[in-house]
Amino acid sequence: MAISGRFVALVVFGVAPIILIGQPWALLAWLLLVAVLAGLDLALAGSPRAVRLSRQLPSRVRLGETVASTVLIANPGRRRVRGMVRDGWSPSAVAEPARAPLDVPAGEQRTITTMLTPFRRGERRAAHVTIRSFGPLGLAARQATIAAPGAITVLPPFNSRKHLPSRLARLRELDGATSVMVRGQGTEFDSLRDYVRGDDVRSIDWRATARRAAASGPGLVVRTWRPERDRRVVIIVDSGRTSAARIDNEPRIDTAFESALLLAALASSAGDRVDMVIYDRRVRARVQGATGAELLSRMVSSMAPVDPELIEMDWTAVPALVRSITSHHALVVLATTVDAPGASRGLLAVLPQLTRKHMVVVASVTDPAILEATTQRDNRDEVYRAAAAERALLDQSRVAAAVRQLGAEVVTAAPQDLPPALADTYIALKAAGRL
Repeated sequence: MAISGRFVALVVFGVAPIILIGQPWALLAWLLLVAVLAGLDLALAGSPRAVRLSRQLPSRVRLGETVASTVLIANPGRRRVRGMVRDGWSPSAVAEPARAPLDVPAGEQRTITTMLTPFRRGERRAAHVTIRSFGPLGLAARQATIAAPGAITVLPPFNSRKHLPSRLARLRELDGATSVMVRGQGTEFDSLRDYVRGDDVRSIDWRATARRAAASGPGLVVRTWRPERDRRVVIIVDSGRTSAARIDNEPRIDTAFESALLLAALASSAGDRVDMVIYDRRVRARVQGATGAELLSRMVSSMAPVDPELIEMDWTAVPALVRSITSHHALVVLATTVDAPGASRGLLAVLPQLTRKHMVVVASVTDPAILEATTQRDNRDEVYRAAAAERALLDQSRVAAAVRQLGAEVVTAAPQDLPPALADTYIALKAAGRL
């Protein structure tokens, strides 16, 4: 049961006459009258427990997008159900409006639409719907909470896909759209074409030239080359405690997901095979053997429910994890943190095992606020803050230098810049034949 503002106003309305009469029985009589009216109103209210609920909503939505959740309310009873309804979504789903008016005549049904704009990844749930049904006087209401389970999976937003067209254009140039292709490590035979002045004479195919001379006359034929396809790209995302830090209002792990998605889309378009593992001390998610659109679909679905664990990353298990994915030479991308020497000790210890056989790239997000703090030195507090920022940058550069010394590449950038920077590194390695 619930009472409305009308009930309170009715009680207050009787105060003035009672003061004028000045008799105690007048107060009791008025309160009794108001209670009888409220009881009568409650008895005439439609029963909220008699309604039938059904829910309609999409199964998935990208983070930051808005979708509609629809609840169909049917009233099979004999009384009108008039009042308010609240769809019980979790706060992170950001349901608007929080409450909606409801008026369902007997034997009819109505639709209540709630707009959801989730601000967290994962599965957002609604367990119930609360209905408050008022009587004809609007003084008192029946209230019931009815189970109506629903869930929607919030996927990573993949905002970095805006960088994909420009990187694909660079890949097409690298893959043979340019007229000069030179043979070297990491390239494979592409096709034969006529010799053009300026071509490297070492690329002349003398057998093809002889066959052409025998068939249609003299003319030199050269071979063209392109970067090798069907290479292996293994992405390891660190989901340990350091990935829970928020950089520029975004968790580090979300930036790692954006970088992994852009790299996977780019490498898949280049003809390479991409595998991804999210790991801390156990495998949180794993995607293997997928290509094309299925690859990105499986990746975003596996990333959606993963949140950082407040435990240290077990780097000693990473070499065995990579061996379980592939035994051939591969590009291994480690999306982790290289901020402090102490936290990076485990990473540095296992890098020699990985670089011995694979090309390793360490991708780490940096905090733009640290760079900004180094330029602000107007007072004593800012000077101390700038000194701490310089110390942090020095630690980052020391760890990055140690990683390069062990044979790996390092990519560091702000959250918005890390995905395209990692994609550029992949293209540069492919162009240099280091994959």
